[in-house]
Parts: sequence; C-alpha cells; structure tokens
Amino acid sequence: MSELVLTKQRDTIFEIILNRPDKRNAMNAELVEGLDTAVRTANRTPGIRTVIIRGEGKVFSAGIDVSNLLGLAQKYGPHWQQRMRSITDDFQAVHTRLERLEIPTIALLHGYCLGLAMELALACDIRIAAEGTQMGLPETRLGIIPDVGGTTRLTRLVGPARAKELIFTGRHFDMAYAERWGIVNYVVPADQLMSKAEELAAEINQAAPLAVGMAKRVIDGLSDIDRGLMLEGWAQSQLMSSEDFLEGAQSFMMKRPPQFKGK
Repeated sequence: MSELVLTKQRDTIFEIILNRPDKRNAMNAELVEGLDTAVRTANRTPGIRTVIIRGEGKVFSAGIDVSNLLGLAQKYGPHWQQRMRSITDDFQAVHTRLERLEIPTIALLHGYCLGLAMELALACDIRIAAEGTQMGLPETRLGIIPDVGGTTRLTRLVGPARAKELIFTGRHFDMAYAERWGIVNYVVPADQLMSKAEELAAEINQAAPLAVGMAKRVIDGLSDIDRGLMLEGWAQSQLMSSEDFLEGAQSFMMKRPPQFKGK
C-alpha cells in the first residue's frame, strides 16, 4: 500500500490515515490510489464495524495538489481534456466505492478540509470536526468545479440554494456554519476527535450490522448520485481545457488574484 495512505486496525475499527503532512495531505494520483487500496482492504477485512478516515499532521487535507494538476495540464497539452476526464472518473470511482461500503464511515476533520478533501468527507456517512476547522469548495476560484461528488453530495445534504451559494462563491466556512447546516455532525475540541469517534462507533456496534448496512443502502439509494457524477465529469472535462483554468491554477501557485476572461 502507498506510504501516502496508512491503515490501522483496532478491534472493530479500521483507520485510514492520509499521510502526506509535509504537503498538508494534498491529494495526488498516488494518494488517491492508496486511498482506494485502503477502502478495498477495509471492505474485505472480517469483523470491521466502523471505518475512520483522518489526516496526519496539522490538517485533514488542503485538497487536490494544484501544482501536480498544473504540471499534468502542461504535460498533456491538447490531450489534457481526455486525460482529465480519465482522472476524474478514477477519483469519482474511489469516492463512490467508499460511499457504498456497507460499513459506517466517519471522517475526522481538523485544520483545513478543502476541495477534493471536502468531497472525500462528504462521501463518508458521518463527519466530526475539530473546533477551528475551515471547510470549503474553492474550485470555482480556479476556473473549475467540484467534480468528485461535491456538487451532488453537498446539494443532497444542504439543498440546491445553499449548495449554489457555497460553490458559486468558493468561500471557506467555519464549523458553526457547518454544524448549523448539517455538513458536520459534531464539533469538538481537537484532542477529543478520536474519543468522540470511538464513542459513536461503540454506539453503532450495539445495532445489528446487517441492519445498519441495509439502512445505509436504502438511505443512499434515495438520490441519483450516478447521474450527478456523470454530469460533474462532463462539465469538468470542458472546464479543464479553458484558459480560465490555467489562469486560476497559475494565480493560485503565484499567490496573486486571478484575471478570468470567461474563455
């Protein structure tokens, strides 16, 4: 398994740990591949009742590795649109596999949980955040959209109007806002994140595992996530070939305001 993603089993709990702290757990293809391996391992490990996902270091994750993304855009040139659609499909498949685990999943958030990282958290069943955590889907400020379930899962969670506001603006928001709108289930002091997750896991363990798994399937089956993901992938493949995307990514790396042209 990739060293960028670690796993740990404790009784009925399976931990998945994002382990790229020197890069604020920014997600590249290797990390997402490691995440996929970890999810598959959790699914086939006997006796697991809860999966906990957390980030090593000062943040859960700052989101996608923008420098890596820009490098790929420059490398593939005119073939970038096709390559990006393939990457989007791969990333979506990992998050969908996580979401469709019949085992309850809990994301532990601290520091930053932005972009692709927030999409990962939204693919989990329950989110517990440390006080002071900042969340957001800032992709539109890079000239793209949240394309790994962000538009679909956030809309399912908070409704179209609130999802549009957060995605159109790309703003960060605090945990008071997140808890008020049901984006996170609990906000606790940072040193109580794991104990809160373990307390919740113990409570879930008192229920019948087959019933919990079936309840999850029924609840998740109430929305058409597959169509939403298909639309996200199509839209993102169009945007990734735009001048605005290159401007957004370059301005992010240079820490300057972007000058978008709508092209």
